[in-house]
Amino acid sequence: MDLIVTGVVAGVLGTLVMDFLNHLFSRTGMILKIDMGMIGRMTAGWACGRFRYRHPGEMKPVANELLYGYITHYTIGVGFAVIYMLGWDLLVGGPASPVWALVYGFATTVASLFIVYPSMGLGVFGRRSPEGIKAPLSPLANHLFFGVGMAVAVALV
Repeated sequence: MDLIVTGVVAGVLGTLVMDFLNHLFSRTGMILKIDMGMIGRMTAGWACGRFRYRHPGEMKPVANELLYGYITHYTIGVGFAVIYMLGWDLLVGGPASPVWALVYGFATTVASLFIVYPSMGLGVFGRRSPEGIKAPLSPLANHLFFGVGMAVAVALV
């Protein structure tokens, strides 16, 4: 049970750190701001059985999309962290490594590049994004931020 609690704490803290640092860095223009409304529209589409769009413009606004976006975002963060904690215990044993939590957080970028972006109509790596190279680099930075938060939580809990 302690693994699950640590995973939940690590997931929430990792996602909070991701959001905070994304807010700071996106204000400088270095990376793209996470669009919670778009995540909410994608989630609403998934709930209705639509898992892929040809273009982000096909995703029509839905009521409460920001709420759906935040719920999805934090649920995924917690899910990733719980998987890390359970996987660590199963494969390695002993206390989870903060360094590997950082590496794992960074590795979760794969989900954005190969699942989320294509689902939203941006293609693999966000290659159809009008934002150019910022599209694939932003999730790399964001998931590194997520890993930092997870690492801090694993070290403290």
